[in-house]
Amino acid sequence: MTPLAVADPGSLIQSVDWVAIAPPLIAALAALAVLLADLFLPAARKKVLGWATAGGLALALIALLPLARGNTRSTFCVQNVTGATDNAACSYVADHFALVFQLLALGGALITALISIHTVDEEELPGGEYWFLLLSSATGAALLPAARDLATLIVALEVVSLPAFALVALRRDGRGAEAALKFFLSSVTATAVMLLGVSFVYAATGSLHLTAIADGLAHVPAQLKPLAEAGAALTLVGFAFKVAAVPFHFWLPDTYTGSPVPIAGYLSVVSKAAGLAGLALVTTIAFHQYGHTWGIALGVLAALTMTVGNVGALRQRADTRHSAVRLLAWSSISQAGYLLVPLAAAGAARSTAPIGATVAYALIYAVVNLGAFAVVAAVARTAPAARIDDFRGLFTHRRWTALGLAFFLLCLGGLPPGVVGLFGKVVVFRSAVDAGLGWLAVTMAVNVVVALYYYLAWTAKLFAPAGTEAQQQRRTPAGLTVTLALTASAAVVLSVAPQLVLQVVSGTLF
Repeated sequence: MTPLAVADPGSLIQSVDWVAIAPPLIAALAALAVLLADLFLPAARKKVLGWATAGGLALALIALLPLARGNTRSTFCVQNVTGATDNAACSYVADHFALVFQLLALGGALITALISIHTVDEEELPGGEYWFLLLSSATGAALLPAARDLATLIVALEVVSLPAFALVALRRDGRGAEAALKFFLSSVTATAVMLLGVSFVYAATGSLHLTAIADGLAHVPAQLKPLAEAGAALTLVGFAFKVAAVPFHFWLPDTYTGSPVPIAGYLSVVSKAAGLAGLALVTTIAFHQYGHTWGIALGVLAALTMTVGNVGALRQRADTRHSAVRLLAWSSISQAGYLLVPLAAAGAARSTAPIGATVAYALIYAVVNLGAFAVVAAVARTAPAARIDDFRGLFTHRRWTALGLAFFLLCLGGLPPGVVGLFGKVVVFRSAVDAGLGWLAVTMAVNVVVALYYYLAWTAKLFAPAGTEAQQQRRTPAGLTVTLALTASAAVVLSVAPQLVLQVVSGTLF
């Protein structure tokens, strides 16, 4: 009989840390439960599926609490012959970085679910499929920041994206199918490029684990160095598409416009956060050896992204259909540029410290941007064209809704009383200055000033005299009311006590 390669075969059996994987696991189980419940519930009672989805996401968020109180936990690890494990060889690591992004992903999905409850009914979308797809995408978004090998990263990223294609296409007015097709074709192309890059990296280093790749790149043979560099570049291109960085942004405005409004908000926050988490992981951990190169590349992408996004937002006409969503779409592109600045600084400084600025700004952006989309969804119930002009005089007949949107827009622009938005931009700006990227800090400062124009112009319309066409008054659904209350309260609290988020900058994420 052939002897075994290890003295203790039992040491090869994986011991799964169920507490560590609980957040994405609960979201996945909730997706299956909603899909099965849809088969048995009568049509009149299927509205409960939306609240069940929100409940499942709330439970997934609660599952983060035990992880936040303890040390880093890991599972699905490669074991040596003695049975010892090391986080460096683990495929799933629940560290501070993962927990913050899981909070963002699951919290963003929960707010999206609350916004969507009335949308599913009023637009007659297939409820079971809608909630199943939303929970499935949220599962991938929660899994991705904890992934520590390229295979798990790509699988998680596709779990985020594939349900999103279907969610965009659920709208039955013709625009949804076109938007989903553009989204699908561009995403598939980016994934193919990324997979090619991953194959090159694996061929050069012999591993898919991020830390092992970093070690392999430091000792890669000279003849394989061009292959490794090409693989790193192609992998970064794939993730750049997921965060809608210029020039990989062309799909975004039409996709947002053709989507149901809650899904546009979801893509702008949760899907973008997933891509950002993946980009941060591969650059700062796997491709640390090439830090100076990708730091410059991401700096150029950040400058282009914020500039093109602001120019696109400035070109939006207030009287055109869906201009409110399109402006938020272009604003989302410019915000992606700000989010890339600390990543560029991390490469220039050869340190993971600036990543905290990206995480802090992402949390701030998620709260205020989802709040803005919630207001757009509320107004679109009486003004389906969702033009910016439809918000004229909103303060006269929907005072609290108008005040909420004004506050969200001021936070996005970084103006008082939206203090948390201002602090977020200052932290991002400082990360560029500290890393010696003065040119990038100046570019960001100019773009922040330019963006004030369209944020303030929209805000001014809220308090202008109402137009001749008065909007029909409709009671705000419970889900939207809860969403507006949650996002506005969170934005106000963070403006009063910004240290609740900004303390992420001073902490250790990895």
